[in-house]
Amino acid sequence: MKLLRDLLYGIRLETVVGSTAVPIESVSFDSRQVARDGLYIAITGTCSNGHDFIDDAISRGAKAVVLEHMPAQLSEGVTYVLTPCTREALALVAANLYNRPSEQVQVIGVTGTNGKTTVATLLYQLFSELGYASGLLSTIAVYVKDERYLASHTTPDPLQIQQYLAMMRDSGVTYCFMEVSSHGIDQKRTLGINFCGALFTNLSHDHLDYHGNFLAYRNVKKSWFDTLDKDAFALSNADDKNGSVMLQNTKAKTGYYSLTSIADYRASVVEMRFDGMLLRIANREFWTQLTGTFNAYNLVLVYATALELGEDPFQVVAAMSKLTPTPGRLNWIKGTQNRYGIVDFAHTPDALQNVLDAINALRTHNEQLITVLGCGGDRDPLKRPKMGSIAASFSTKVIITSDNPRSEDPQKIADQMLAGVGAQLRSRVFVQLDRAEAIRMAVALSGPGDLILVAGKGHESEQIIGDKRIPFSDTDHLSNALNL
Repeated sequence: MKLLRDLLYGIRLETVVGSTAVPIESVSFDSRQVARDGLYIAITGTCSNGHDFIDDAISRGAKAVVLEHMPAQLSEGVTYVLTPCTREALALVAANLYNRPSEQVQVIGVTGTNGKTTVATLLYQLFSELGYASGLLSTIAVYVKDERYLASHTTPDPLQIQQYLAMMRDSGVTYCFMEVSSHGIDQKRTLGINFCGALFTNLSHDHLDYHGNFLAYRNVKKSWFDTLDKDAFALSNADDKNGSVMLQNTKAKTGYYSLTSIADYRASVVEMRFDGMLLRIANREFWTQLTGTFNAYNLVLVYATALELGEDPFQVVAAMSKLTPTPGRLNWIKGTQNRYGIVDFAHTPDALQNVLDAINALRTHNEQLITVLGCGGDRDPLKRPKMGSIAASFSTKVIITSDNPRSEDPQKIADQMLAGVGAQLRSRVFVQLDRAEAIRMAVALSGPGDLILVAGKGHESEQIIGDKRIPFSDTDHLSNALNL
């Protein structure tokens, strides 16, 4: 239990009607979850407005309400707190509710279009290997030391974030590695977190359905770096054309990493194979199970972060050789007849291009590369023709299928992907909207030594069709088909 005034610390207040000395037992931004003596924060969302449910929250026991505009009638015995931004208030209230755990846990955030999950997960692995009690907040899972919790979003809501950080603090975690999405930044979910480090991977076409245009998307990412204080560090990709933009106005200590440009931390690929690559960083070579140029970028960023946190470079390189691939990210499956399956989360044009480039760099080109992919429904439609074009241009055969169609017609999504395929490449493209059947079809079309890439869903264990979540694993379906 906390007093309302303690929960409101740091929030911009315009008007308070009622007492701030009332005891608060819980905090919620969903009126259905409000309990007796609770604080309800009315959030304006994309589908509903929390202000419409204030009376419902009060009827369930809310003793205080944080809102952006006062209702015509006020309920007796309820404190009303007017603030210009309830999303901002929610994040700060959540931090106050759990006694600002990021002041005791060092939180390092990772943002960018691609690579967030891999970098955060590899850092969690690395620092666990180096002997630290570590935590992870990622798309795939949340880890509090060795305890795993399922994740629902790239950046969870502020109450979840602060609860997990409090669990980490109470468990003695030293470092938490956290994915930071553009949605999370824009919706103020990362406020109230004291980041000691911020990492930028790359920037390409994604989420334009939400942000409207690429510039707005970039500026949201940049705004996070602008909030860092002088005691933090920020690392950016010198080879990305937006890498320097991210660090323009930050107060943090800055640094760059690269494969091709002059930078503070550089890496080069000595040898690359299906089962890994030999990487050179700072004149030290080591073998890693990860492969692909994009993973070379991920690994040099991991190395740079460890050194920025004061680790010994020799120990870091030794520990990095033990890192394992992130689930759903360029995962290889050995099948019969010397065929290989690859499962990858690539769901943006840039990510798909990176994965296909990595595979093609390892091929003899005497074998087929058959790609299965779709695009998510209710998401950015502008990337669909690009995804179709890239897949057809860099694969031997392509099977367009359903990803997570959600409320959209899967055929419409497939048609939009096909629209990006030039007439000269149409003969290599098939459409099979049943994803399980599409995977089986790809394997049936393959021969000895061929490669089958299933892209788009990676680690996901469900397929969202309409309002239903159906159990589905690309890895399971591909493995079963390859080994029949």
